[in-house]
Amino acid sequence: MIIGNGVLANAVRDFDREDLIFFASGVSNSLETRTSEFEREIDLLHSIIEKFPEKKLIYFSTCSIYDSSKTKSPYVLHKLNIEKMISENCDQYAIFRVGNAVGKGGNMNTLINFLNNAIETGKKIQIHSNARRVFIGVNDIALFISQHIDSIENTVFNLVYPYQFSLEEVIAPLEKHLGKKAVCEVTNEGAYYNINFEESTKAFFDHFSPEEYINKLFITYL
Repeated sequence: MIIGNGVLANAVRDFDREDLIFFASGVSNSLETRTSEFEREIDLLHSIIEKFPEKKLIYFSTCSIYDSSKTKSPYVLHKLNIEKMISENCDQYAIFRVGNAVGKGGNMNTLINFLNNAIETGKKIQIHSNARRVFIGVNDIALFISQHIDSIENTVFNLVYPYQFSLEEVIAPLEKHLGKKAVCEVTNEGAYYNINFEESTKAFFDHFSPEEYINKLFITYL
């Protein structure tokens, strides 16, 4: 069963199973502040858990939880609240903290979509030279889960390509892909995520170098 109709919901559709619930209808905009949007997700999730207690719940959380600059953001606090709710109310679940998910279309506030639009329109990009970000394509999310979901039980799992990219490592190949130069301003700010890369993700992605993987995302989804 799949709850949702966005890019992530569509990506997992080929791997749908009767004994699973893919909850892909949550708040996706990390800049969201409206209480009504957070309450909508909580109410929907409550109803799904109550209606299908025998099914294993697959929930998509966020690696923004590890970003020290966002620890007090409404979005991160909401995701942590949802994770707690699931762990306390579900007999079977898997919570996937996903890095910056890349798919065709979707939320224009995601980092890759934002950078793509900024380069295309000539908008100035503020680069925090010390910042690092993690990414994963939505098709890789779906494929990884299809291969590993039976062994990931009642836990929180970091699902990302196991490398922290600097913004320069993202923007330079994106410029080449688009055939346009970015307008950038660099400041001495930002930080690494304090994130644990799972061993199974290292094996899943071991045939792609970081440069190859970021280019694969551009070619596949932009």
